[in-house]
Amino acid sequence: MIKQVRMKVPPPCFTLERFVEFSETDMAGIVHFSNFFRYMEMAEAAFFRQLGCSIVSSEPDGSMTGWPRVRVHCSYSAPLRFEDRLRIALHIEALKIKAICYQFRFYRLAPEPLLVAKGGMTTLFARFSQSGHMTSAVPSREVWDKLERAKGH
Repeated sequence: MIKQVRMKVPPPCFTLERFVEFSETDMAGIVHFSNFFRYMEMAEAAFFRQLGCSIVSSEPDGSMTGWPRVRVHCSYSAPLRFEDRLRIALHIEALKIKAICYQFRFYRLAPEPLLVAKGGMTTLFARFSQSGHMTSAVPSREVWDKLERAKGH
């Protein structure tokens, strides 16, 4: 007999609720799978705004910094449809020196909360020169402290 091991999901650092829009559905009236990746990015951007930060910043030297994705995945267990109320729970699984590993849980809220999908995303902090060259970097202490506080709450 094979024993299933469940990975413990940390408490959410942030949740975002919204309705499913008609434009997010396919011909069957179900949210197209690709929109879950957009939902992850929406939740991440809203999370950073709540922290008083941005996922993209201009630097005094003319360069830009941001958090490009290095890995994303999503698995689905139930459909979402037009006008369903959706809750996106963002969890920080790990903070690394230059990266954040997120877990996302997607819930249809009515008639009762139902987990409809699970996803994950790893982002790397990077600096983009004026010429467009990208190099990994270490985020500011201020940003890192905010992320650590959010993860630990």
